[in-house]
Amino acid sequence: MPVATRSTDTRRIILDTAQRIMARKGYAAVGINEVLAEAGVPKGSFYHYFASKDAFGEAMLKNYFADYLTDMDGVLAHVGQSAAERLMAYWRQWRETQSVEECQGKCLAVKLGAEVADLSESMRLALKEGTSEIVDRIERTIADGLADGSLSVDSEARELAQALYDMWLGASIMAKIHRSPAPLDTATAVTRKLLHL
Repeated sequence: MPVATRSTDTRRIILDTAQRIMARKGYAAVGINEVLAEAGVPKGSFYHYFASKDAFGEAMLKNYFADYLTDMDGVLAHVGQSAAERLMAYWRQWRETQSVEECQGKCLAVKLGAEVADLSESMRLALKEGTSEIVDRIERTIADGLADGSLSVDSEARELAQALYDMWLGASIMAKIHRSPAPLDTATAVTRKLLHL
């Protein structure tokens, strides 16, 4: 295997391992040594891949959002479904991923958002960029639903997309607090009302 490929693979292994651990524990509670040990990467090689823990956190969030947006694009691009069906499939997937393991979820925006926004400007900006791209996709799907007649809304598509994302993010946090998917079920019901479904 070429050195560049090995280097890219090792970097990805570190990022994927960190994402799994931090989705459970948070950012501050996880040390680099824990990530490297679980990834099976020698301790001394961390700074070969990342200049600092902040640079590592930023890279992890960018990696997470790249994967998330690819998955989201797959859900929102299902051929043969109306925009309303595709958008509701996205929310169903969200509910499923946030209700696992006693509502501990898999979303780094939920787990790390409030924690790192005050700790690291580069990580805050990575979160801002990633979540903005999610809202962009929701907005486009709402606009598609208005065009294909599968949705009707009482506000601008962008405003509604932002409100829906904010509501689902808040519902995910409440699901974690209550260890119950009930807030996600409420978000689903309110989403259907806002989209007139």
